[in-house]
Amino acid sequence: MLPSRSRQVRTPSGQARTPLRTARGPFRRARGAAVVCAALVLAAGGCTTFSSAGRDHYRSLDTGPPTTAAATQEAREAPYDLTPLLRPAGGKKYLGVAAEGLPGSLEPLRTFAAQAGRQPNLVGYYAAWGDRFDEGAAAAVWHEGALPMISWEPHTTPLADIAAGRSDDYIRSYAEAVRELNLPVAISFAHEMNGDWYPWGTKKATPAEFTAAWKRTHDLFEKAGARSVIWVWTPNVVNPMPQVKLKPFWPGEKYVDWVGVIGYYAKHGPTTFETLFDPTLRQIRTFTRKPVVIPETASEGGERKPADIEDLFRGVEKRPDVLGFIWFDYDKEADWRISSGPLARRTFREQARGSAAFGFDPGKLR
Repeated sequence: MLPSRSRQVRTPSGQARTPLRTARGPFRRARGAAVVCAALVLAAGGCTTFSSAGRDHYRSLDTGPPTTAAATQEAREAPYDLTPLLRPAGGKKYLGVAAEGLPGSLEPLRTFAAQAGRQPNLVGYYAAWGDRFDEGAAAAVWHEGALPMISWEPHTTPLADIAAGRSDDYIRSYAEAVRELNLPVAISFAHEMNGDWYPWGTKKATPAEFTAAWKRTHDLFEKAGARSVIWVWTPNVVNPMPQVKLKPFWPGEKYVDWVGVIGYYAKHGPTTFETLFDPTLRQIRTFTRKPVVIPETASEGGERKPADIEDLFRGVEKRPDVLGFIWFDYDKEADWRISSGPLARRTFREQARGSAAFGFDPGKLR
């Protein structure tokens, strides 16, 4: 089992948040075993399948290579059709969550759903470069009614090395595991590349190195037949570094499915959807019309938090090109959770339940 790695994210005011736990990918299994694993999690109603004992049990389910007939059937299976997920019809919106313990346990997802009054249909979590793709976790999230979104973080591998092909074997193995699972997965590679707080950011890498690494990774997935991936190109909001233009980081239309924009309602800085997100969206709209998701957002807390929550829902709902958001439900440095106070929790619940746009099941869009 590979160890968890830490990450650091900045708020729009440039303040650092404490390191987070990344997702772990300790094993890779065939697609059928992953679905069995997901079924066990759901049947158990808890997270024991992903404990040490549960992982041992999961490994015991691997009965060896598939028969020739099974392999032939697998080869004939068409890639999952992502079309309904890319732009959900009828103005449907994604309501997502990232929380401590996901995706190894589904209990944080269920707790958030109970607090929010809506079942999240998008789950964000983090994977370090070098981790294996955790098929069991992705399958469990999907069968819980949510699309998994992985923020893939090359903390210890320079983008120039990825672009030069030095990670090709690793990328291929990851892509093959995604292909075997054949369920939708959103991947955000080297997010917030326009900031300077990550090893792949502007202090350590150039836009040319970023786009070359992105294209190489994407192309290796294509060659492996891993076509169930929604590729999410994710800058930070431009407010903290307006001098860094986004277009040089753009890999091209055919390499991206969604644009992700990360931004937080901090105690200092922009306090409305328009002032927080619109400067970035205006810049992005000069070179692409791809739909937008917000892979990380939250309000830092205090008396303004209920108003921030209302503003976020209102801003997402009124923009047809913004497909939804993932709420960063962590207590890290500040208490970003919707449960940080009764008024914040009640406001989030009222907003989530009061709109028919939120709460669809991605698996039923086929």
